[in-house]
Amino acid sequence: MNTLTVGDQVIALDKDGFLVDLQDWSHDAAEALAKREGIPLTADHWEILELLRQFYQEYQLSPATRPLIKYTALKLGPEKGNSPHLNRLFNGTPAKLAAKLAGLPKPTNCI
Repeated sequence: MNTLTVGDQVIALDKDGFLVDLQDWSHDAAEALAKREGIPLTADHWEILELLRQFYQEYQLSPATRPLIKYTALKLGPEKGNSPHLNRLFNGTPAKLAAKLAGLPKPTNCI
């Protein structure tokens, strides 16, 4: 099993690098996961991560790309809820990578 060390906490990750226990998520864990992916988190990233966590609380699932785009457009407007913006932030795999960094399960339709 993979692990992620955040301060003095060792967090279990699954084979794809997602948190095994969603309760282990924190801003520090997100930063550590992003560092593994080579992404420096900006305010734009955090806005999407917080939005994803809100989506998960509401629907108990991680959205695939299309619902993520629609939800982002609904909550943050079309200038942020579009494929080019989300792909730029999350290296072309917004649903999968954003869910990972937000401490959520892997979206069911992601490879």
